[in-house]
Formats: sequence, C-alpha cells, structure tokens
Amino acid sequence: MAGQQFQYDDSGNTFFYFLTSFVGLIVIPATYYLWPRDQNAEQLRLKSLRRVHGRCLWYRLRLMKSQQSIIPTLKKAALLFGWAVFLLLAYKVSKLDREYQEYNPYEVLNLDPGASVAEIRKQYRVLSLKFHPDKGGDEATFMRIAKAYAALTNEVSRQNWETYGNPDGPGATSFGIALPAWIVDQKNSMLVLLVYGLAFMVILPVVVGTWWYRSIRYSGDQILINTTQLFMHFMYKTPNMNMKRLAMVLTAAFEFDPRSNKEATIRPTDNIEVPQLIRELGNINVKKKEPPFCYPYSLKARVLVLAHLARMDVSEELEEDQRFVVRKSPALLQEMINVGCQLTMMANSRGGMSFHAPRLVTIENCMKLTQMIVQGLQESKSPLLQLPHFEEEHLRYCISKKYKVRSLQDLVSLKDSDRRSMLRFLGEEKYDEVMAVLGSFPSITMDTKLQVLDDEDSNNITAGSIVTVTVTLTRKRMAWLFDFVHVCLKQADSSKTKTKVWQNKNKGAKKTAKSKKKKLTKKKATPAPAKTKQANGNVAGNVIAAKEEEDEASDKGSESDEGEANKDSPSERDEDSDKQSDTEVDEMGGDDEEEWEALQQSIQRRERALLETKSKVTHPVYSLYFPEEKQEWWWLYIADRRDQTLVSMPYHVCTLKDTEEVELKFPAPSKTGNYQYSVILRSDSYLGLDQIKPLKVIRLHCMCLYMYVAHIFTTCFHHFFCQICVNCP
Repeated sequence: MAGQQFQYDDSGNTFFYFLTSFVGLIVIPATYYLWPRDQNAEQLRLKSLRRVHGRCLWYRLRLMKSQQSIIPTLKKAALLFGWAVFLLLAYKVSKLDREYQEYNPYEVLNLDPGASVAEIRKQYRVLSLKFHPDKGGDEATFMRIAKAYAALTNEVSRQNWETYGNPDGPGATSFGIALPAWIVDQKNSMLVLLVYGLAFMVILPVVVGTWWYRSIRYSGDQILINTTQLFMHFMYKTPNMNMKRLAMVLTAAFEFDPRSNKEATIRPTDNIEVPQLIRELGNINVKKKEPPFCYPYSLKARVLVLAHLARMDVSEELEEDQRFVVRKSPALLQEMINVGCQLTMMANSRGGMSFHAPRLVTIENCMKLTQMIVQGLQESKSPLLQLPHFEEEHLRYCISKKYKVRSLQDLVSLKDSDRRSMLRFLGEEKYDEVMAVLGSFPSITMDTKLQVLDDEDSNNITAGSIVTVTVTLTRKRMAWLFDFVHVCLKQADSSKTKTKVWQNKNKGAKKTAKSKKKKLTKKKATPAPAKTKQANGNVAGNVIAAKEEEDEASDKGSESDEGEANKDSPSERDEDSDKQSDTEVDEMGGDDEEEWEALQQSIQRRERALLETKSKVTHPVYSLYFPEEKQEWWWLYIADRRDQTLVSMPYHVCTLKDTEEVELKFPAPSKTGNYQYSVILRSDSYLGLDQIKPLKVIRLHCMCLYMYVAHIFTTCFHHFFCQICVNCP
C-alpha cells in the first residue's frame, strides 16, 4: 500500500520558489505605496503658487525641503535593490531543472512514442554498448535505460507504467517542503529553536505591544487622550475663558511635554533665552502656581506662542521649537472646540442643571485663536496685516479720514485710483503682489433655507420638531469683487450724470400718484421702502414704483369686479367657486410635491455624504508666518447670541472648493414665540472674513395650522368688537 513521504529540499531548488514569492509579496506593494511621487509635478505646483505664496514661510520651507531632501532618493534606491533581488531570484528559478516530471520510457531510450518492439530492442542494444558499466559507461544511466526497456517489453512493468506512471508499481506519495534540509538537521536544532523563540516570543510581542501602547494613548484625531481630559477639566472649571486663559490651557497640552511626546524638546539654553523673551513680552502670568501652567514645558510653549503672535524674532534653536508648537496648535484648538461641544450637549441633555457648559464666547475664542496662530497676529491687530509689505506704520494711510479702510472688504470696495493713492508707500511690484494676494483670498456667499424635514408640514415648527437649516456655501476668489465693484461704481457715475429736472419730474409724478392713492383708498403708506434702500437705491425705487402700480391696478380691478359680480347669475357664481376650489387643490398638491421632492433630495444628500469621501485638500492658505501648508477650512454653526448659547454644534467644513451644501439640525424651542438666531460662518485661517446671517425661527403651538389661524382670527375679531364697545357712548 502506498504511504506518505516528506522530502526537504536538499539541493535548495524548491527554497528558491518560496524565497521568490516572499520577496515579490513585499516588493510589489511597497513600490505602489512607497515609490516617491513625481517630483516634477510638485515642483510645477510650487512654481504655480510662487506669485501669490512666494513670501509664505511654509512655501519657503517646502521649497527648501524638496531641494535638499534625500529621502526620496533613498526610497528609490531601496525599492530598486528589492526589485533587483526579485528579478535575480526569478531568473534563478527559471534556470532550475524540473525535478518532478512525468516518467516517459520513450524519452529515456530516445524513441518516438509508438515504436515497435524490434526498434526498442535495437535501440537498447545500441545504448547498452555505449553506457554499460563494463564498457566504461555510467551505471546510473544504464539502470535508467534498463528500466525503460523493461517498461516497454515486460507486460507487468508496462501495465504498472500505464496505470501508476512508474514501472515499479505504486510508490509512496511525496510531499516537498520548500525549506532547506539543514533547518531540520539535528545538529542545528538548538540554533533554529533559539531563532524561532526570539522571533515569535520576544520580537513579535514587543512590536505589537509597543504599537498598542502608543495607539491607545491617542484619540481618533491623533490627540493624546490625556490632553483631551485636560481640556475637558479646564473648560468645565472655567466656562467663560478669555484669550489669555485660553492660551494658557492650550500650551499646557501634553503634546508639548517631552515625557509624553518625543518630538518636544527641553534645551539647556532655555533657562537663558525663555526668561529673556518673557521680559520682552511683558505680563504673561509667570507667577501663576496652578499646575500644569507653572511647569517648564507649558511656560516655554506659552512664551513661544505669544512671541509668534507678536511676530518677534527668536534664536535659531527656539525657532525650531516654535515651529513645532505653532504647527500643533490648530489641531489642539479643534480638539478644544470638540470638547466644548461635548460639554454643551451633556448640559443640554441634563437640562442645564448642576452642569457648567462652556459659554459661546469660549468656543468662539478658540476659533479666533486658531485664526490668530495661522496668521501670526494678535487679537487687537488689523486684518490688513495679513497682506504682504503691510507694517504697523502703514496703517495710518488706511484709517485716515479720507479712506477709512479698516478691513479687507473696505480695501476691495475702493476705486482703483483711490486704492493706488492710499497705497502710495508701495512700489509697482509690491502693489501688484498685494493685489494678487488680496485677489486670492476667499469670498463666501452663504444662502440659508429653513425647513422641517420628515414631517407633514415642512414650514411650521412645533414641539418635538427637528429643524433643518440647509446652508449653501459658494466660494469665489476675492478678485471677482474688483470687477463687481468697478461695474457698480460705473453705474453710480452714470446715474449721477442724469439731469436733475428729469428726477424732479419723476418725484413729482410719484407724489401725485401717492396723493391720488391716498384719496381713493384712505390708507396710510407702508414703511416697506426703508428696508429696500439698504441694498441699492435705484433698485429700491423701481420696486416701490412697481408696488404702487400693482396696488392701483388691484384697486381698479376690485371696483370693476364688484360691478360685474352684481350682473352674474347664481349658477355662474357656483361655477367660479368650483374653479377656485379646484385651483386651491392643485396648489396644495403642488406644495406637497415640492415638499416630497425636497425630502427626497435631502435623503439623497445624506446617502451621497455616506458613500462619497471628498478630499480635504481645498485651497492653500496665505499665511506669512505659519510653518506648514494649511488648507482653507471653515466652521459653520447656529447660535443664540442673546443667550450666548449654541443652537447647533459647529460643523467643520473641510471640503469647500467651489460649492458645498451643509445641513445643520437642532430641536425646536420648548416654548412658543419668535426666536432670533444667527447662522455663523468662521474661517479657521483668515482674520476678518467671518460672516453672520440672521435666522428667524417661529415656534407655533402644537395645534394644527387651521386651528392656529382660527385662534388668531377669533382673537382679533373679539378685540375689534371690544374696541367698538369702548368707543360707544
């Protein structure tokens, strides 16, 4: 009966197959993931950004790093060496003889398949005379020839060969192991056991344990969990934080402690240079003994952050540490915002009882501090200092009585001639650079839509409703505002050139029309035009005139309708009422279809948001003093500025390239009434580009709309008759 036989690779041929497969499994994925990307593409990208971002610190560091770094070269060399080894092993494997192949006696005797017995015997005699040991031939070769001759001439051997593929009959099943035989040799058993024990009992557990220990110390945003707990403690302890306190809490993060983070360093020269910076900065609460604010690492980080905001020069050694602290700060401030939102949600769930939720000003100060750190500016400084070539002494030209430019928007709204005259301290090249940088700044258009999704009536807010505010953000470069302002100024100049007589005639005509309307209707004029003047005077005048014409047409139409109604018969009146009811039903059906379409669109947006993963690479931020390339991101949230509370949690918009649609949800207020909220958009990179848009929320009773209208009608009706009763003699 056939048995089993395990054979190790004595010649080492099978081991080459295993080694080739192993090297290929490492080299091919490593090449895909680790091969340096096209350096020419990065150089072209940096070249395209030179005109705008050429003076930024991150741009100069990136350009220097791309030119001096040898890491891509080392990666390429290592991967090429791996491919060379892989190809050498593949060539070695291709040259190996096949040890296990089908036994064919015709090939051994050098005969064609199907040769006759006479040809077989003749060929055997020839080979025997050549390879017989007595004739000086090889004994092993002669045994193979004799075995092949027996397989073709002997009936039993031939039957065994045709059945089992071997003239000797069934043999043991052979299993080849692709390991060299010296591994299982008794002489090397202790060495092999030592290597196995070292690899699987020491190295592997240490590597896995180190990875696990490091991973459990960090949150999903790669922030130390101890830092998150520290932020939560101080935000609970101090719900209302000013900027100084916030900077102290930020720089107390364990990311700046060398005992928790190996990237942080404490140098011997810090005892000399840090006190010198403290004397230059002034009052930074050095004598505060509250831990961890009094620890050396926290004090050093706080001094470096404040020196960065003041745009002070530091030594080369401290400059490296300052870049590390500044680079880490935006992510830490984002974690502080997340912690503040979590505490606010916990306070709302408990009804605000026995729980200190951070105030709105604390969360907004975190956002402002992020802008300040990215731009390297203090809170009291002008946003114009974000532009290149602007210094403190140049601001007096901007805030003069003639121009009154205090923001970036004011600078954009000026005429070209006035802007050039105001910035006369700049040369032509510097002025062009300032305009290019200003034109690259973002200009966001924010549109809001309030509705109650997943409800029968999406326009009415009642108890238990989840209000959804759909905010559409459209991002454009501020350069388009130059053309827009230029066109508006042209229109204003052309309107001024018109004759005053024509304007007076138009005004007189409007006055006579208003006087006639007062005599006919005996009603007071509505104050609506006051609101329209804020947008544009000419447009407002056209809107007012159109409204007056519509009112006059409606008055005339009502008089003629009354006269014609007396002539109509009762049957015609019934037909008209039926038509009106049909049109009302059609309008209600159309409203339902619109609500259904809006609901389906919101569901599709949610599904797309779950399935799509958008890139967080939006637009590079122009920052003169930030050491790392940062992308342009935003915070969007709804707040009640009167009560200083968050209505919806801040949404971090990280994918706004051109247009982005965001849904902000919050529960309806518990009490009925009118609520004045604000939809707030804040940049995490620029100062002076925040937007606040009012949002009016009307909380109705739980009764249906018809009952609510009936209630209002009866109240007004009762109040009207009470007034009559009072006026009666």
